[in-house]
Amino acid sequence: MGAILLALLQGIPWTLAVTATAFAIGLVLGFPLCGLRVCRLKPLRLLAFTVILTLRAIPPIVWLFFIFFGLGGGWLTLSPFAAATLGLGLITAAHMAEVYRGALSGIPAGQYEAALVLNLSARQRFFDVILPQLVRIAIPAAATYAIGLLKDSAIASTLGVTDISAAAYQQTQQTFQGLPVYSLAALLYIALSVPVALFARRLGDHLGRRIQR
Repeated sequence: MGAILLALLQGIPWTLAVTATAFAIGLVLGFPLCGLRVCRLKPLRLLAFTVILTLRAIPPIVWLFFIFFGLGGGWLTLSPFAAATLGLGLITAAHMAEVYRGALSGIPAGQYEAALVLNLSARQRFFDVILPQLVRIAIPAAATYAIGLLKDSAIASTLGVTDISAAAYQQTQQTFQGLPVYSLAALLYIALSVPVALFARRLGDHLGRRIQR
């Protein structure tokens, strides 16, 4: 059993790398996508809505196969890790754009009006007033999605990324002990998810205290 656990532990860095990279891509790309989603120009709003709907409607494994075997099999060469993080990152961007949009709608209108009354510049209004509140409101939904992304990262094993799921499959093929192997894998995913939830709670509390000052 110890050898099985050791083999699964070796997949943790790849699981975390896929999850963290894809989530970082989504956090960054989600902002401009959200901006297009709420802009005043209807064609841009429609474009953003179409992109978000397309990314969210198609199953993640289809996106990963399309990127790896489609784009990666043609003029663009992609490693399994790059294809997995790109595919999951784009999907994350679509979800985070909606999270940001929901957070924006949760900021009271009085905050915008107060910033204008104080004659703050557009940059000050965004970074000093809007962004801290947006982040605080978005944290619970973002953390929930991050935990889901940690589980979805197992799809990367279908491309050849040697994460926890890939290690579990290999151990099952070698030992024919599917139940204990996948039980250990499940426990590892739970153990990785708990710190994410705790960190999100502490960060949300910290930002809440700063905003109240």
